[in-house]
Amino acid sequence: MNILSMYKRANPENPTKHFSLPPNGAKFARYPTPMDEKKIIILPDSDSEADTCRKEVTPKLYASEWTDEQILEQRVFTDGKIIVLGKVAKRQKPKKADYILRIGQNFPVAVIEAKKKYKTAAAGLQQAKDYAETLGLKFAYATNGAEIVEFDYVTGFETIIDRYPTPQELWNRLQAAEPISERTKEILLKPLFPTPSKPPRYYQEIAVNRAVQAILEGKKRVLLTLATGTGKTSVAFQIIYKLWNNRWNNTGEHRRPKVLFLADRKVLVDDPYVKDFAVFGDARASVFDSGATTSREIYFSTYQSLAESESREGLFRRFPKNFFNLIVVDECHRGSASDDSNWRAILDYFADAVKLGLTATPLRQDNVDTYAYFGNPLYTYSLRQGIEDGFLAPYMVHRITTEVDTQHGWRPEAGQLDAFGREIPDGVYSTADFENTLSLLPRTKAVARHLTEHLKKYGRLDKTIVFCVDQEHADQMRRELGNLNADLVKQNPNYVARIVSDEGDEGKKLLGNFMDIEQDFPVIVTTSKLLSTGVDIPTCKNIVIFRMVNSMTEFKQIVGRGTRVREDKGKLFFTILDYTGSATRNFADPEFDGEPPLITSEEMDENGEVVEGTFVEERTEQPTADWTDEEIAAMTNQNQQPRKYYVKEGEVTIVAESVQVLDAGGKLRTVQFTQYAKEQITTLYTDAGSFRAAWADPERRQEIVAELEGRGISLEQLSDITKLTDADPFDMLCHVAFDLKPMTRRERAERVRKAAAFAAYSNGAREVIDLILDKYIQFGANELNAGILEVKPISDKGNVMEIAAMFGGAPNLLNALDELQKLLYAEAA
Repeated sequence: MNILSMYKRANPENPTKHFSLPPNGAKFARYPTPMDEKKIIILPDSDSEADTCRKEVTPKLYASEWTDEQILEQRVFTDGKIIVLGKVAKRQKPKKADYILRIGQNFPVAVIEAKKKYKTAAAGLQQAKDYAETLGLKFAYATNGAEIVEFDYVTGFETIIDRYPTPQELWNRLQAAEPISERTKEILLKPLFPTPSKPPRYYQEIAVNRAVQAILEGKKRVLLTLATGTGKTSVAFQIIYKLWNNRWNNTGEHRRPKVLFLADRKVLVDDPYVKDFAVFGDARASVFDSGATTSREIYFSTYQSLAESESREGLFRRFPKNFFNLIVVDECHRGSASDDSNWRAILDYFADAVKLGLTATPLRQDNVDTYAYFGNPLYTYSLRQGIEDGFLAPYMVHRITTEVDTQHGWRPEAGQLDAFGREIPDGVYSTADFENTLSLLPRTKAVARHLTEHLKKYGRLDKTIVFCVDQEHADQMRRELGNLNADLVKQNPNYVARIVSDEGDEGKKLLGNFMDIEQDFPVIVTTSKLLSTGVDIPTCKNIVIFRMVNSMTEFKQIVGRGTRVREDKGKLFFTILDYTGSATRNFADPEFDGEPPLITSEEMDENGEVVEGTFVEERTEQPTADWTDEEIAAMTNQNQQPRKYYVKEGEVTIVAESVQVLDAGGKLRTVQFTQYAKEQITTLYTDAGSFRAAWADPERRQEIVAELEGRGISLEQLSDITKLTDADPFDMLCHVAFDLKPMTRRERAERVRKAAAFAAYSNGAREVIDLILDKYIQFGANELNAGILEVKPISDKGNVMEIAAMFGGAPNLLNALDELQKLLYAEAA
């Protein structure tokens, strides 16, 4: 018998009121009760949702010819959104459907939401519809066991039915709305390639099924838009495997198809070749290695390997025009679909082949050619949805402004010469000019110092990508960061590395190590554009933007370098450090679909330290060029002046700290974190009195903390900011939200000790109360539950039964704990 059971006996009308369960799964001590054994424990006489499923739903599904293979019960289909609280992250509960019904192994058609018997069936319909829309299903059902409500997305009708439709009946209804051939049905319902260690996620199944169905039904161009980090390569593999394994080809012959997997960077081809597509074995061919061999079935190539130029005929012309049945274009937003692109000639040459485009970027002005060529996407899975589902990592944005990146810019002194002895033209140089027309080394040094201090504070071994203006700038940044972290460079010379297109085989090796989750080095990588897309770096924790990024497509690709989640490696979120205002500006774009939970902004001095100042939003500038080392060398020879002016002397300061958050209208605005917390608290409670009443109830208190965390407010983080470490969280929140003077936990405890409420209890009981209050002073209100009785020094007073006897029985003990909490949070007289 435990205290809760005893209390239920004594309080049958409200058995758990004001009762706080012990934290962290602690159990109550069990012991014989001195109470009248003729009294019984009051248990609710109502079935749970699990009872509804077991007793009502499953038998009815069997009766409607659904088999165990077709019924997925209690199926979790998301990972649970990751909430960032300061520098700590936690997951919310994942979404879980009571039932998902499927006709084929990877072809779900309906979802069922079950409710308790005493609720109406309709109470679960909205949740069922939400799940159906997320999962791309046409039928949603809600039930309380006795009643069944159906919502049919094909017809738009909501109906009360007496039984579940059979699998064949649902298929017939789908077929009536969108007829497909028997051959299409046969292939569509066959299972995907089994990957037990990494089963396909729900959105991947949707993407594969829609693409396969479209191709089987004769669609010539197909587009899938899937956010970076959501597994586009896995989707492409499953599509190709299903078509290949079932001997589809667009000529109607019964043979396996010839497939070309095309991308614009070798790493985007090599990686799938050796990993996802390894199961194809000798059916694979790399055009780099094999040339124009025609004996294989799955080919991998970059555009550049196939394309023609002034000096050579395109390798693609060595293949017959009707050779390929399917061409998969990875990262298809980059150039191939443009009418005047040299790469477009490859797609036009193989005119008969079905073209499947994969991209991570929704329609924008800078990728309109892609959508004009492929058409609207059959399916879109956005960055916002990936973060909401917990499959992608959320991020914090830290905006840092140097003094020369404000509206004041940098202006040379009259007659000032650059490092090459040339007079620098007079004028105000701003962010868009730096490292393009003017190389300002003091600015680079200041940013390198600030970034180094950030890493020292949060993790010097956290993998970091620094996006610079060009390859020369990337080399400058590498050198400065290396010198500032000489202790770690001494241990491993590749602690900081530059990875750009000119690095050759050594650069490829460094990139491979940087991508490898088991390799610790390099830690910091400087680049210009090479790593902005198509590179999978699961453990990357910092994205540093040190150049202007004006293309939303490119910006989303850069953000995508950090969106992979690796929970086993402690990677649940990442930080964007924005030194140019690019992130701030792009997040403010109404078309951006994955806003950060929190944006901070600060300015720094020449030592990389934060000083007070004012945040200034940057204006939009034109994109900058990405110069190669050869181009730089060519422009610095004897016959040609350097392409930009070089300033190596002087100091640049980094200058104010603020927070930017999204308001209710989705717009960014600058606000202090405490101000943001105040707005969130007062949204829940308009006055201190109602907040006090809710907080005094242990169950409501836990709900309030969870609600605040869900809004991005951590009590620990707020305590650090307000410096109210000795105050009760209630006082801290009241101080922030209602401007009330906070009390310390000791002051609250001493006020309770002076109260007359416990005078009637025995000396032993009052000693226990004093010890509980000592624990409260030390650890806070989480200690105010029955589990504290088993913690020293309180447990030295006796076991739970003996301590309860000091209070005159378990009900009196629990009443005392209840009264203690009321007195703690009572308004001062």
